[in-house]
Parts: sequence; structure tokens; C-alpha cells
Amino acid sequence: MSAALKAGTLYFAVVYATGFILGTARVLLLLPLVGEMAAVLFEAPLMLLVSWIAAHWSSRQFRVPIEPRPRLLMGGVALALLMIGELAVSTLIFNRSWEQMVSGYQSGPGVLGLSAQVIFALLPLVQTSLLRQRSGA
Repeated sequence: MSAALKAGTLYFAVVYATGFILGTARVLLLLPLVGEMAAVLFEAPLMLLVSWIAAHWSSRQFRVPIEPRPRLLMGGVALALLMIGELAVSTLIFNRSWEQMVSGYQSGPGVLGLSAQVIFALLPLVQTSLLRQRSGA
């Protein structure tokens, strides 16, 4: 398996585990107090911070080249696994259909969450640009 595939899998695993914990806290603790949108607005920046750190760490662990293609592959693998994980939780824990999960992305909090997931997928590529600038390449 290529470095990008391994790194994408590790990146997904770290962020998904963190998201499971923060998501549970968001639903059980924050949502009843502040509502869905405010709870997602609180959680999203924390998840993106974790994602930034995890993307950097995962790409270093597997020495993913500082080139766009492997970094996009890393983010794409992580996003695909994330979507599979989201579907699994949605159907197995919340007893929702695939269609219900997708329709949830049409609400304000859903759009915000989906936007954060797209950013999550692009972070390895963004880090490539920053690393190239830093190295003068």
C-alpha cells in the first residue's frame, strides 16, 4: 500500500475517533443547551484543528511526498473512509437511512459539517503548499 493510502487511513482514524468523542459530547451536552447550529459552530473549529495536526502527523509518519497528487490521494482516502463511517453510525446507531443522512446535509448545521469535511479532505494538500513555501521550492 502506498504511503498516501496508509497516511489517509491513519488520518481518518485519528480524526474519526476524536470526532466520535466530540460529537457525542456535542449531542449530549451542548445541543440541549445552545441548539444544533451553535453546537456545530463550537465543534467544527476544534475538529479542524485536530484534522490539521493529524494530517501533518500522518503524512510525516508515512513520508508522504510534498506533491499535490499523493496529498490529494491521502485526503480523498480519508474523506471516503469518513463518509463510510458517517453512514455506518447513521444507520447502525441512529437507525437512519442513507437518504436521511444525505438530506441532513441540506440544513444549516449539515452544510457547515459537510464544509468542514471537505476542508478536512483538502488539509493535506494545503499543508503541501505551506511546506513548499517554507522550503523555498
